[in-house]
Amino acid sequence: MEKNNKYCEITKEILDLTTLCKKNSAIAPEYYSQYDVKRGLRDVNGKGVLTGLTEISEIRASMKDGDRTVPCEGKLFYRGIDIEDIVRGFVREKRFGFEEVTYLLLFGELPDKAELEQFQKMLAGYRTLPTNFVRDVILKAPTPDMMNTLARSVLTLYAYDDKANDITVPNVLRQSLQLIANFPVLSVYGYHAYSHYQGGQSLVIHTPKAELSTAENILYMLRADSKYTEMEARILDVALVLHAEHGGGNNSTFTTHVVTSSGTDTYSTVAASLGSLKGPRHGGANIKVIQMFEDMKRSISDWKDEDEVRAYLDALLNKKAFDRAGLIYGMGHAVYSLSDPRANIFKSFVERLSEEKGMLEEFRLYSMVERLAPEVIAGERKIYKGVSANVDFFSGFVYHMLDLPLELYTPIFAIARISGWSAHRLEELINDGKIIRPAYESVAKHRDYVPLGEREPAFAAENVK
Repeated sequence: MEKNNKYCEITKEILDLTTLCKKNSAIAPEYYSQYDVKRGLRDVNGKGVLTGLTEISEIRASMKDGDRTVPCEGKLFYRGIDIEDIVRGFVREKRFGFEEVTYLLLFGELPDKAELEQFQKMLAGYRTLPTNFVRDVILKAPTPDMMNTLARSVLTLYAYDDKANDITVPNVLRQSLQLIANFPVLSVYGYHAYSHYQGGQSLVIHTPKAELSTAENILYMLRADSKYTEMEARILDVALVLHAEHGGGNNSTFTTHVVTSSGTDTYSTVAASLGSLKGPRHGGANIKVIQMFEDMKRSISDWKDEDEVRAYLDALLNKKAFDRAGLIYGMGHAVYSLSDPRANIFKSFVERLSEEKGMLEEFRLYSMVERLAPEVIAGERKIYKGVSANVDFFSGFVYHMLDLPLELYTPIFAIARISGWSAHRLEELINDGKIIRPAYESVAKHRDYVPLGEREPAFAAENVK
C-alpha cells in the first residue's frame, strides 16, 4: 500500500527537536530514590503498590512465615476458585471452558447447565457485526498490526451504538457482551483483510457458527478450509481461559480501571486497554519468545546439547544474541517468583499437542530452556525474587504449533482478556470510585518568564549539548 512520505519522514527539524526534548525531559535517576518513587508502581521486590480492591481475581506469589513474607508456588484464583481446579473441571468433562469462565468473571458465580447454555446462546446472538461493517470498516485501509485494526474497529462500533455514551450498568453489560462475542470476528477478519490486500492471499470470510465455542470459531473462521482437530480447539480454549484475567494491577486491566474512572464510554475504554496490551512488555511478549527461539535454533547446532544452549542463553543476557536487549523472553514475571501457575497448567497440554504435531524435539528444547534459564540468570544478575517461565513462554509455542499467524498472537490474548476487562470495568462502575489520579512530584527548577525578543535560540550549540 502506497503511503505519503510526509507522514514517515524524519527530517532534520524533527531530529533537532528530539535533541531538545531529550535534554529537557531526562530526570536524574537518583531523584527516584530521593523521593521514594515506586517506579512502575512496584517496590524493589516487584510487589505492586496497593491502588484498589477487587473480587474478580487473586494472584498469590508469597506467603507469611511468621514475621517474614516468603515466595511460594504461584496461584491464580478466578472469583476465589483456583484456576487449576477450573481447568481440571471442564477438561475432565470434555467441555470448552472459556464461556463458563467469562460468566464466572462477569457475574461472580459458576453457571449451572441451563444458565451456561443460555449464556452461550446470548453470545452467539451477539456475534454479528453491523450491516456492511466488514466492507466499510475492516476491509478499508488494512494494516499489518492487528491490534491497531482491532482498536480501530472497536472505536468505530461507537458510531453504530445509539447508546454509546450510556454508562449505566445494564447498558455497559450489553456492550461488554457484544464486544466479547465479536472480538474473534474483528480479529480474524482484520487478519484476512491484511493478508489479502497486503499479502496477496485469497480473501476468506467465514461467518461464525452459533453452535461452536469461541475457540472453535477462531479456527473455523481463520482457516480457508475451516478444518481443525479436537485437540487444537481444546488447547486454544485452555489458552483463552488462562489469559482471560490476571488481577487488577496488570497494565491493560489497570488501564481499564483508570479510563473507566473518568466516566468515559465503553468503546474508548476498551480501545485504551488494547493500546496497553499491544506493547511488547505486555501482550506482545509471546511473539518475542517465538522470535527468540527461531534465532536460537539457527544459532546452535545441537538442540540437545545443554552446554550449547546454556552458552546461547548467556549470550542473550550479555546482549550478544537475538535482539541484544539482554533479556531471555518468557522468563520471569512482575508478580510470580517460584512459578507461574498458568505456565504449569499449559505445559501438560503443550506436550500433548507437540506429540500430535510431530514437534516433540522442539518441545524438549523449550523444556531445557525453561530449566536452564533461571540458573543462567541467577549466575549473571542479582535476583530479588525467583525467576520461572511465565505463560508467554509456552503460549507462543502453542500458537506456532496451531499454525496461527504471528499477527494474531496478541489479538488472541485480547480475545481472552476482554472478559477480564469487562468484569473490571463493571466493578469500577458499580463501586462508583473516584477518578484515579496518582501523584507525580515535580523536580523542575522554577525560572523567570523571558519575553520573546530577549530569548536565546534553543538550538545554539551550547544549549543542546
